[in-house]
Amino acid sequence: MTDELSAPLGRKRRKNNKSGSPSPMAWPWGRIGAALLALIVLGVVGWIVLVDDPLGGRPVAEAPVNTQPVENPVAIELASPSEPAQATATPADGPSIITLSDIPADDDELAAAGPDRDLFEMTENGPLPRVSPSGLAPHEAYARPSISPASAGGRKLIAVVVSGLGLSEATTREAIDALPGTVTLAFAPYGGNLTALADEARADGHELMLEIPLEPFDYPQNDPGPHTLLVDQPPRDNLEKLYWLLTRMTGYTGVLNHMGARFTASAADFAPVMEELGLRGLAYLDDGSSNRSVAPQLARQNDVPYARIDAVIDTNPSQAAIMSALDGLKAAADQRGQALGILSALPVSIRTLADWADTLDEEQYLLVPVSTLSTLEANQ
Repeated sequence: MTDELSAPLGRKRRKNNKSGSPSPMAWPWGRIGAALLALIVLGVVGWIVLVDDPLGGRPVAEAPVNTQPVENPVAIELASPSEPAQATATPADGPSIITLSDIPADDDELAAAGPDRDLFEMTENGPLPRVSPSGLAPHEAYARPSISPASAGGRKLIAVVVSGLGLSEATTREAIDALPGTVTLAFAPYGGNLTALADEARADGHELMLEIPLEPFDYPQNDPGPHTLLVDQPPRDNLEKLYWLLTRMTGYTGVLNHMGARFTASAADFAPVMEELGLRGLAYLDDGSSNRSVAPQLARQNDVPYARIDAVIDTNPSQAAIMSALDGLKAAADQRGQALGILSALPVSIRTLADWADTLDEEQYLLVPVSTLSTLEANQ
């Protein structure tokens, strides 16, 4: 008995079945299972051979495949450009900002027109000035209304330009607030907030100009800045630079050269630039620093309104020297009936000019914007 319990199960069964014959219940079911398996295999093989459908019995569905992307009507609607909303003018003393209004007809409303969609074309760099489809030029649309020389009644006309604005926001806002609207403000193209500052200046009544850097004789030791127009360059290269400069802001009547004694003396290089200014309806103000400038002749050929600076007011940046130079500008106006001066955006220059303008005898002198003295007479 002990041997039976300790032996493996198989040994115990063999011991109980001493005859060695198979169990009467085991052998019939093994043969039947093998027969059934053989029948199943033969059935599957026969089905494949006769029907020739390896996927027989599986549910199959066909769906067309379109390799072209399906347009999303919502995305199309969102991507479609919509007409910009119309803005309305806000009455103000002097020009106000109207970004998308129609150009008004009379002079007073014309001065209130800010950058208009008809007066620029949008480029990858920004809004580029142009003559509107109706023929209105930026030098007309953005000019501050003023008395004409013929109707001055014998009074002498004086225009003063403050240059180099936009680089310092504090100084620029001081000039906007302290100076009368008849003083023209010229912005350098490198300021970081030119659009907002230009809008503020126009809202305060000022006429605007944009400075463009041109090559001086001692370039690059004396560098006017990035995108300077250079001599002996392909015209297309200089025009690309010009386009970038012109897109820095909007609402200006024309451009003022920054340096450029060498460039303005080269007719071959300057001519395409002046032609482009004429096509885009912009005026040109010569800073008067070079007697070799061919600007007057090129302006005449391209119907560009032209004026020339008579005197730099703050060569000596002290209050007494600036006041003396401004009085000299009055003396020049006494001789010719008009005079045009320029000074830089220095706090002392701005404050001195503001004080001088407050004491100007308006019975003898009128402070006018540059556009009043920028005419096409030289072009006739």
